[in-house]
Amino acid sequence: MEFRPIINALMRNKTGLLLIALQVAITLAIVCNSVFIILQRIEKVNRPSGMDEKALFTITSLGFAPDFDLRGSLRQDLEALRSIPGVIDATTINSVPLSNGGWSEGITTLPESVPEEQRKNTPTSIYIIDDHGVNTLGVRVVAGRNFTADDVSYRSRDDKGTPNSVIVTQALADQLYPDGNALGKPIYSGLGGKGSSSTIVGVVERLQAPWVGWDKVEHAMLVPQYQDGEFDNSARYLVRTDPARRDEVMKEAERKLGEVNTGRIVRGLRSVEEVRGESYRQDRAMTIVLTTVIFSLLAVTGLGIVGMVSFWVTRRVKQIGTRRALGARRFDIRRYFMIENVIVVGVGIALGLLLTYGFNLWLMKHYELPRLAWYYAPLGALTVLLLGQLAVFGPATRASRVSPAVATRTV
Repeated sequence: MEFRPIINALMRNKTGLLLIALQVAITLAIVCNSVFIILQRIEKVNRPSGMDEKALFTITSLGFAPDFDLRGSLRQDLEALRSIPGVIDATTINSVPLSNGGWSEGITTLPESVPEEQRKNTPTSIYIIDDHGVNTLGVRVVAGRNFTADDVSYRSRDDKGTPNSVIVTQALADQLYPDGNALGKPIYSGLGGKGSSSTIVGVVERLQAPWVGWDKVEHAMLVPQYQDGEFDNSARYLVRTDPARRDEVMKEAERKLGEVNTGRIVRGLRSVEEVRGESYRQDRAMTIVLTTVIFSLLAVTGLGIVGMVSFWVTRRVKQIGTRRALGARRFDIRRYFMIENVIVVGVGIALGLLLTYGFNLWLMKHYELPRLAWYYAPLGALTVLLLGQLAVFGPATRASRVSPAVATRTV
């Protein structure tokens, strides 16, 4: 089939050609970038935290009685929690991973005696736990050892205490000591006062920071300490259970802590799954919104092509009938409109590819998104092209059924 007659026919309908091509271009640009963002969000939401999330919950104690003994309460509470049937382990913890609230610290591998311009601070999140913390979190030690009871000290308002030992994530260890094993190496921080040092005694495979949007989310450091009234008479506990009994144990833990000490409030009972859901709520909402936008745009574009082709078929009834009278088959008529649609959509795709990468550059500049992977544009173009062919098939089939007799009666 010659393309020149098709192009000549399209040039007589420039407005329709431009409208459909522009619609296709905008759809391609938005769909490609939206799918890219959606897949990024899905990857972010589903990335492993390193914890045994389904088995974990957190609960907080806040003492209000004048004679409330936080240090004694910590021991009683942990004994009570660990004695509950279904509990695997329990620990104190200053903040909950994935909760979007916690502590961070800049650490370095060089002492203060080294000039400041030579010391490189590496940011990390800080989790203050006891010797049961690693087992409670469910993280996997890949090098070195876990904390022992002798490693755990008390951290109070007047005495911060310098932890002798710390455990870091693999990502943080690689950042601090990229050229060698981090085990046994020192780190310097302000945890126990300016310039205090600790030794890395263990490395865990993975543990995420509390802030899910942080670019250093894999940087975490475990510190063996009890918080003995550093800020107030509060204590946060993290409890690991049999996942099948978690909800049952949560209610029992709340009840039991209330009985152990009546001079405090027990609150903040939440599963870590619930914490994750709240922290990633915006990402899930964005995924839903963008998915709705994608399908809406594809539907509108498809309907636009159907409407435009139907209009062109109506205007060309006489022309179609004449071609049928001259021997054109139904297949030829259908093919004519489908090739015509390929040309129209092809013009839109050419413009859409420019818009796709232009939109991506704008997102990179203003929202710090990464560069669009090369395969998104061709896959998006193929999707739009197939959509166009699917949309035009119905009107083209109706056009192929126009008989020469019907065309003649329209003269």
